[in-house]
Formats: sequence, structure tokens, C-alpha cells
Amino acid sequence: MIQLQRLEGFYWVARCEGYARAARAFPYPITQPGVHQQVRRLEAELGVRLFERIGKDRVVLTPQGRILYDAIAPFYEALPALERSLRSGEIGGRLRIHASGHVLRHLLPPWLRRLRGQRPDIEVALFEAKTPAVAALRSGEAELLVDHLPEVPSDLEARQVGKTRAFLVVPSIPRPQLKGPVTPVPWRDEPFIAYSSDTYLRELQLAALAHFGVVPRRIYAADSAETILGFVAAGLGYSLLASVEPRGPRVPGVTALPLTEPARQFPLYVAWRRTPQPNPLIAALLALAPSS
Repeated sequence: MIQLQRLEGFYWVARCEGYARAARAFPYPITQPGVHQQVRRLEAELGVRLFERIGKDRVVLTPQGRILYDAIAPFYEALPALERSLRSGEIGGRLRIHASGHVLRHLLPPWLRRLRGQRPDIEVALFEAKTPAVAALRSGEAELLVDHLPEVPSDLEARQVGKTRAFLVVPSIPRPQLKGPVTPVPWRDEPFIAYSSDTYLRELQLAALAHFGVVPRRIYAADSAETILGFVAAGLGYSLLASVEPRGPRVPGVTALPLTEPARQFPLYVAWRRTPQPNPLIAALLALAPSS
């Protein structure tokens, strides 16, 4: 295994074409014999000559030395800029964000456009989650989740970035008095389309129906709000959904109407793991977050 310290000596000699000049160029104090010793030990490790002397105080790379220099020079040349970036916190990289399908389509796009405009060095990978991806944060699979959280776990930090409002969604067929706010009572005998994978949201739906004295006689189950809306558009039933859009979900074949009561709003959070060292990529995204 090549020792990095010896590679450093080799790099500076190759760059300066001399041992004395390399010692003066080093980022920390070192003597000319010290630099020479690093290179000699590296040559002994590799079993090849790396430099050829062409003058009293000038050396040039051998073909083997040129191959090694071309491989390591980009690393050493990038170090000063990398150090400045690390110290200032302005580093690029990749953020993995898990969010619900509705948030991915309606809340994140303008937010990420602002990020791209100011920090094109930050890449974002988006993943759709059927339920809030708390486990993905804890395992390190994701840096952020954006979703509704019934409560924020103690090992996470969070900031509210939006809110949703509950809407009754029904097929867009001619009906009398389709003007909101409304109650679900007129649809009580029709099939209700509920969440299947997210038990918390399903319980919220059924509790809201119970508030109006409605107990569904038939229930269809769907994994996501988009699937529920597809069922409603097909005329298979009605549902209750939360939406960040002021007028509710806008889908062909679906009419969205605000409920008379309870006029509940649900906060949307961006959440991340609580760590001793803040992630500068997360800080850059939070600086551009929408107001709640």
C-alpha cells in the first residue's frame, strides 16, 4: 500500500521539477532532505524510477512517473478549493428526499427550481413514499422527508413548509347543488375509497365521515391519493383527501369540494435526522423553503 505522505512529496517534486523548490512550495515546513527521502522510499516501494535528473537542481518525470503524476495530480490540485468549500459550508453533493406523491407533484417543484437556480452544484434524488419515510431517515437511506407527520419523533428535526386542507372528491357527473362547502351525507350510500397502506390517513378519513354520521357501507382501498382520484374519476365512489392546492385536487373527471366542517388543516413538514454536525446541503435547501 502506497503511503499518502510519500505521494505528497512526489507530487510537489514533479510539479516544481526540483527538490529544493518542492520543499519551499510545501503547505507545511519540511526540509529538502525530507522531501528527497519521501520520493526515494516511494521509488523503493514501487520498484521503479520516477524522476530523471537533467540539471543540477532540475528533475523531470520518467514515463512511469508521468503515469503516477497524472493519476494523483487532480486530487492534490483540488484540495485547496475543497478545503475552502468545507470551511464555508458551500459544498455540492446529493440530497435524497422521500415524499408523498402529492407533495412531489405540487409542493416540491417550485422549491427545487429555486434551489437549482442558486445551487446548481446540489443534485436532488426524489423518491415517492406511500407513508412518511421516517425509517429511511433513521437508516441513512434518505437525508430528508417531506410529508404530513402526526407528530415529530424526538430524534428528528423538522420545519413546517406547507399545509393541506380536507376536500370531498366526487365524480364529475351532473348533480344538484354541487357547490361547496358541503358534507359527505348525500354520498353516504355510495362506495367510499379509502387509503390502504397509510393506516393513519385511513383513520382520519373514517373519523371525518363519522363526524357527519356517515358509516361507509362499502369501502374500496387504494395506496395513494393519485390512485384514489383515479377510482373517483372512473365513477367507482367518493373519498376525502387533503390537498395543498387552494381549490383541491384538479383531475379530469373529479370534482373537489371543501368540507363545511371540521375545517381541518394538516401541516406538512420537512424533516431530517438530528446530528451533531449540521448538513450544509440540508441548510441550503432549508434557506429556500416555502413559507408555511
